[in-house]
Amino acid sequence: MTHILITGGCGFIGHYLVDAVLKTTDWDISVIDALTYASRGLSRLQDIGAFDNDRVRVFPIDLAQPMSEDTKKELGEIDYIVHLAAEVCVDKSIKDPEKFIYSNILGTFQLLQFARECRPKRFIYASTDEVFGPAVDGVSHREWTGYNSSNPYSATKASCEELAMAWANTYALPIVVTHTTNVFGKRQNPEAFIPNTIGKILQGKKVFINADNTKTLSGARFYVHGDDVASAILFLLTRDIAQRDKFNISGEQEISNLELARRIAAALGKPLDYEMTNTIRPGCDFRYSLDGSKMSEMGWRPVRSLRESLEQIVYWYSENPKWLIPCSTTVLGKKK
Repeated sequence: MTHILITGGCGFIGHYLVDAVLKTTDWDISVIDALTYASRGLSRLQDIGAFDNDRVRVFPIDLAQPMSEDTKKELGEIDYIVHLAAEVCVDKSIKDPEKFIYSNILGTFQLLQFARECRPKRFIYASTDEVFGPAVDGVSHREWTGYNSSNPYSATKASCEELAMAWANTYALPIVVTHTTNVFGKRQNPEAFIPNTIGKILQGKKVFINADNTKTLSGARFYVHGDDVASAILFLLTRDIAQRDKFNISGEQEISNLELARRIAAALGKPLDYEMTNTIRPGCDFRYSLDGSKMSEMGWRPVRSLRESLEQIVYWYSENPKWLIPCSTTVLGKKK
């Protein structure tokens, strides 16, 4: 039986991958997750019915610590590793960068060391478009563009990419690095722009929109649905590709933050009270953009567009308000 290890499998992107593996394969799934604010405990896996069968096991351990021999024995043979576990909130990385260095960099190092022992067929390290910094208008970053991190979070992700490539070169691990544009979908942490905006509009609060220095032009992003990210990862796991390589997973539609907020308000049937600002936080990049042609030429494209999915997602959050509660007030799906 094929066995996949997913770190951060209780997190936002991770639970989409767990769901996709359950629905499209017969693989066994082991999840390693520290069950922090980013994972919201087991709530996501419970919501998707991941525990309705015996194919999913969860190991609540800290990846930044060396893996115990007992855990290694319990995991057994592993065919694929997908490393999604990370501290992810940029604002939190600015306030406490040491935590991100500990979790992201040390966690990746320890997992790479474990991979040297278990020798998976493929190890995917999930990175972000933020490692490249802002993309000027008309430019989309390619897979091997140089790093230009704007905040501690993206700096740790770039560092982990280099660790992964070094382990591929030095220890012949089959490493794939993915860069992903902004991911959206159900059960996202409320710090993210879409659920944050939904929550503020529902409460009649002002939405602050990242803008240029004139405060007239809104920042912009490409969005890709969590289902599509999971699809892309499974695509890369099962294709004959190079020993070490990088791939961009990009949404097809670019949209400004202001236009996105307007669409959310329209879907909710409520007015949008907003303010354009260029002081949301230090290290807030104006625009991100990835060139997704490499994946497209291989035969993978996203199928869930933002336009088609946004109204459904807005309705889902309005019907499931517990997912709009800040993560810091939630433990294992229960309010403190």
